[in-house]
Amino acid sequence: MNMKLATWATAAMMAASPVMADLVFPSLSYRTGPYAAGGIPFADGYADYFTMLNERDGGIGGVPARVLECETGYNTEKGVECYESTKGEGALVYQPLSTGITYQLIPKATADGIPVHSMGYGRTSAKNGNVFSHVFNYPANYWDGASGAINYLLEANGGDISGKKIALVYHNSAYGKEPIRTLQGLAEKHGFELMEVAVDHPGQEQKSQWLQIRRERPDNVLMWGWGVMNQVAIQEAANIRFPMENFIGIWWSGSENDVLPAGDAATGYKALTFHGVGADFPVFEDIATHVVDKGLAAGSGDQIGTVLYNRGLYAAMLAAEAVKTAQAIHGTADITPAMMRDGMEALEITEAKMAELGLPNFGPEFSVSCENHGGDALVGVTQWDASAQSWSLISDFKPTDGDIIGPLIEEDSAAYANENGIEPNCG
Repeated sequence: MNMKLATWATAAMMAASPVMADLVFPSLSYRTGPYAAGGIPFADGYADYFTMLNERDGGIGGVPARVLECETGYNTEKGVECYESTKGEGALVYQPLSTGITYQLIPKATADGIPVHSMGYGRTSAKNGNVFSHVFNYPANYWDGASGAINYLLEANGGDISGKKIALVYHNSAYGKEPIRTLQGLAEKHGFELMEVAVDHPGQEQKSQWLQIRRERPDNVLMWGWGVMNQVAIQEAANIRFPMENFIGIWWSGSENDVLPAGDAATGYKALTFHGVGADFPVFEDIATHVVDKGLAAGSGDQIGTVLYNRGLYAAMLAAEAVKTAQAIHGTADITPAMMRDGMEALEITEAKMAELGLPNFGPEFSVSCENHGGDALVGVTQWDASAQSWSLISDFKPTDGDIIGPLIEEDSAAYANENGIEPNCG
């Protein structure tokens, strides 16, 4: 072979050899539609964290991250279309940001070998990794939220809520119905009466529901709402003079969007959480320096530090840490979706790690395993102060009732396994 031909052959081989691809993170966002006010800050936080990693660190393990955003409008059919149109791009993990979309993606993504992270939503029994090999819902799920709310009420009432009446105002969908079985079990255990009040999508009309609440006078109200439903419910609660300190929402009912329209009347309203609040964390300085000041922010930059921006950022941080874990396990920076799944299943979040990432005390410590895809189920409570225009964390991240939740997860996941012919994934 002459020198010219040898040079050409070498160049051809180099061109044909695999090039290290971007780490692709699809974002099934909704910047339009009735739930856009919640979807926008989450999508901004998710994208900005990866942009920061690219600008500050050169990516993750030296490989750039690429956020592939696809608009769903919070519509399940569009969400599935987004999945189908993006999965071939090298997608490492999906964040559906919708319980309805999550339910549809569970069998699809599992068959395609791509992990799904439904963080604090989706199918609660997906915590059982023995059945749901590619679905993760750490660090907490809806049943943890239900138990966390009841535990908070137990503490506030000296450990005894027997004879109390607790109303659940819920979005009349798979999402809103998720906590009902848990609350029924907890009602039997603790002797309180559960009152179920459904609100149809999108939740702009709730007068009859709140007239029912005024008539039946529950001691406490819990809410599983989203979007405009939340702000309407808080305003209606104020209209009937229901004590805000006795009103607790799930973490999707606890953003600035939900309380600001009610003004001062929203003061005292509480919401569950699995992460910290506010912008007083070092990571936001890096976001400002490497993202906002460079004109690279996903949005206008006015959402930074809000509840849902922080949640999107937190989801991105957990994904990035799972990538690092996968890279360490497999000895390569250019990981596949299968390797990403391994990284998610071996993920461990410690306070030392969060501090190192510029997020000290931002969330609970937790670990994931083959059997446990949901983490350690620690839930905190926040409270809104209208005068300060801010949320405060008013409780530590505390354990939830595994005696009630564990059997429910086992029962529901076993039924799913039987229906779909799934063999145990662990062991």
